[in-house]
Amino acid sequence: MSKSRDVDPTAADTIQISDDMIRLGQLLKLANLAEDGTQAKELVDHGLVKVNGAIEERRGAQLHPGDVVTVNGVSVTITRA
Repeated sequence: MSKSRDVDPTAADTIQISDDMIRLGQLLKLANLAEDGTQAKELVDHGLVKVNGAIEERRGAQLHPGDVVTVNGVSVTITRA
C-alpha cells in the first residue's frame, strides 16, 4: 500500500455511535476511510491516522463521542446517536 493512497471521497464527516465507545479499526471501516480491517491496520501502521491531532499507533484504540479522526486530510467527528 502506498502512503499517499487517497481516502474514499464518500467518507462521512460525522459518525454517530450508539455505545460509549468504538475501536479505531471499526471507525475507519464505518466511515469509509478503510475498505477492510487489513487496510485499517496498514493506515495505522504507516502513521497515517491521527486522533485529536496526534498520530495513533493502536488500531484497537478506544474512541469516544467528541473525538476527531483524520486520515490523509479527511476528518471524521464521532457523535453520540
